[in-house]
Amino acid sequence: MTLIARRLAGHLARGVVMILVVATITFFIVNNIPGDPMAARYEKLIEGGMSPEAAAQAVKVLYGFQPDGTLWQQYTEYLSGLVRLDLGESVTRAGTPVVDVLGEAAKWTVLPVLAGTLLSFLVGVILGVFAAIKRTGKLGDALAVTGSLLHGIPQYVLAMLLVVIFATLIPILPDAGSVDILYEPGFNAGYIGSLVEHAVLPVVTYALSAYGGWILAMKSSVVTVLGDDFILAAELRGVKRSIIFRYIARNAILPLFTLLALSLGLLLGGAVFIEKIFNYPGLGWLLITSVQDRDFAVMSGAFLLITVATILANIVADLFYTVIDPRVRSGEEAS
Repeated sequence: MTLIARRLAGHLARGVVMILVVATITFFIVNNIPGDPMAARYEKLIEGGMSPEAAAQAVKVLYGFQPDGTLWQQYTEYLSGLVRLDLGESVTRAGTPVVDVLGEAAKWTVLPVLAGTLLSFLVGVILGVFAAIKRTGKLGDALAVTGSLLHGIPQYVLAMLLVVIFATLIPILPDAGSVDILYEPGFNAGYIGSLVEHAVLPVVTYALSAYGGWILAMKSSVVTVLGDDFILAAELRGVKRSIIFRYIARNAILPLFTLLALSLGLLLGGAVFIEKIFNYPGLGWLLITSVQDRDFAVMSGAFLLITVATILANIVADLFYTVIDPRVRSGEEAS
């Protein structure tokens, strides 16, 4: 078995265990929330004239397990539903499977957060190299200061500042929603333009909030590489500065690819406050509203989806780093 195959098998095994642990914790949290939402729904259905058997079956559809069974029976039914990708139905969206609710919300989260993350990564990496090379000059100081300031400002503060500036003081962008309801959904200029217009502020917020971390991480990585022996040897041999610069950037960016993969894994769960401020109907917004509406089936599904995305990102990051860095492969093969 190759190195990558062994690592993949190990990661998948650990990932399954972690998903099982999170699913178990989520199940027991839902079962122990004050007020017992399953019992409340069960009693409400009976009060509405439904028979106990029919009410129990209806609640099973909503939560994925029988509310009147033993705790072990409920738990095994819950895990069985997870294997079938049956997470029950939303309480607030009658008749809508939780999987469909999560899929609809996730599509509104992935594209804006992905665009903001990649934009901040590209700009942060490029400026991080200059911040390290020019670290003794005014340009390096200015870049480091801006990176530190933006890295220290919470996402929701940046979001509110952008709303005040570009939606209130200079009202050129919408401050809420994902698209103007006046446009017919479809592949047409008006609808697509409205989508882009509403996504500008969330994307810029994601980009600015992540930019500081990328520029500081890249600067630190470049400074470390500058002290390596191969850079000194290249300078002594008279290698052109442009070639040395490419060597520096290529070696310094390797650790950041791992961080990028992990950041992409956090896409689904990292937008809670931003989506709430912009009333953007993504997964973060859905998670908050499901808590407020006591829609525990959706809430449990959202936690699981975020967990799975994070685990997959860790697997991809580790495998990607193994592929792009020959030192990791040679080190593990030698051991």
